[in-house]
Amino acid sequence: MSTLTFERFSYTYAGADTPSLREVSLHVDAGEFVVLAGLSASGKSTLLRAASGLVPHFHGGVAAGRVLVGGLDTREHGPGDLAAVAGTLLQDPETQVVMTTVRAELAFPLENRGLAPAAVARGVEEVALALGIAELLERSTHELSGGELQRVALGAALAGRPPLVLLDEPTSQLDPVAGDELVWLLRRLNEEWGTAVVLAEHRLERCLGHADRVVVLEDGAVACDAPPRAMLEWAAERAPALQTPSARLFVRAGLRPLPAGVKEARATLRSHGLARDPVAIAESIPPPAAAPRRRPWASRAGGVAAIRARGIWQEPAGTRAILRGVDLTLVPGERVALMGRNGAGKSTLLRHLSGLQRPTRGRVEAAGRVALLLQNPGDYLIHERVGDEATPAALDLVGLTELADRHPRDLSGGERQRLALAIVMDAGEPAVALLLDEPTRGMDRAAKGELADRLDVLAAGGTAVLVATHDAEFAAAVADRVILLADGHAIADAPAPEILSGGWHFATETARVLGGDGQALTPEQGGALLRSRMTIEVHP
Repeated sequence: MSTLTFERFSYTYAGADTPSLREVSLHVDAGEFVVLAGLSASGKSTLLRAASGLVPHFHGGVAAGRVLVGGLDTREHGPGDLAAVAGTLLQDPETQVVMTTVRAELAFPLENRGLAPAAVARGVEEVALALGIAELLERSTHELSGGELQRVALGAALAGRPPLVLLDEPTSQLDPVAGDELVWLLRRLNEEWGTAVVLAEHRLERCLGHADRVVVLEDGAVACDAPPRAMLEWAAERAPALQTPSARLFVRAGLRPLPAGVKEARATLRSHGLARDPVAIAESIPPPAAAPRRRPWASRAGGVAAIRARGIWQEPAGTRAILRGVDLTLVPGERVALMGRNGAGKSTLLRHLSGLQRPTRGRVEAAGRVALLLQNPGDYLIHERVGDEATPAALDLVGLTELADRHPRDLSGGERQRLALAIVMDAGEPAVALLLDEPTRGMDRAAKGELADRLDVLAAGGTAVLVATHDAEFAAAVADRVILLADGHAIADAPAPEILSGGWHFATETARVLGGDGQALTPEQGGALLRSRMTIEVHP
């Protein structure tokens, strides 16, 4: 039985010249786990909005065709009716949370359905335990980190055990452990409850191993609908930007079949005799030379600091300390990734470094203007045209010139993120430091690569760059140095290869596939190592 059906559905946003969805036909059966893939602005979010009734009931525009959700026709039933059969988590959880406490937020959808108090209490407790947010139940929703807020919004969507859940980048603000646990939870709901899952995700390596099917959208149309391995083979020929890191690693090493996850990748390496000693594989060949654009690690030792934190503490009255004596120095042109689990203090530290907050103890010194891009790009958008948000030069810097006449709210998540970056950089006075909080949220791999290149240009011009991120792949592409934050203080501060290889959660997929503590962080580096290993074995 079909839980979600699109029948030649097309949709154009109000004021847009081209449709965002083009005659989409799609069926999702009860108990299926479907991953929705595609580049930024390919139509993924719009498809989920259509399935939840937000398109066209909230966004307006022109729609054709039909969408059925749990047997309800979205032409006749709006988001309120559809919420009973489809739980939805969109890209911006900040806009979905309406109650003041976590407990009230989780109870709200259950109370709306008229459940008895005991059933409401049980539902809240179950979803809080499942998502690991039981300790947040009495917290104010205004005090939560981005990742905590995302888990709470997801909990509200799942509390009523709907037969269908629609998820738009649900792991985008979660730390590696929470992200993996979330996907495992969705798989368990899918297998044990028969819940159909439609999950839009750019970091496909997190979810392909759990998927029954992958549906790829290109320019608003379905370009591929296939099992994970078949989709990866299709992507190798048609859309390289959609390949997972392990698939890219195998393509560069000339290995097949392309793996849907780390487990499959390591099994294939063992079958080829390449994983008998993973450490030896990773260490047998020297790491590729660092690209000339990267500043040497020794650059920390001298020169005038762009920004410096000296023993800063943040101790809100009546709660635990968020920051605990943090010392941090960024020199001009340095690129640093700030990593750590949700609630470790990353966002709070960025706010202190930018001057948005003042520490309880300690001080921050900056050599000039510090630009800050916060987690929610919507906070920066105040006009009705993209072209009115920033200057033409700033829009060109982030590749949005052609969208100058669009409404900012109609942009994809990745496009809004780029627009917000243009706004914070477009302040006349050059910034001595640029601080970015989860800047890759909603971005596909191609857009992440473009952002990395733009940060390279800024760093080459002397701007210090500090990026708070859960994305180890992006950290490896951008950072010379990684700071690992835990419980409000830095527990590690080292060159990127020391932290992003040899571990599991805070490691790139390439490093996890190779299994050693070597220096191969990217698919390109890993492919070179494997090819060299194969050459050594063939020609001893």
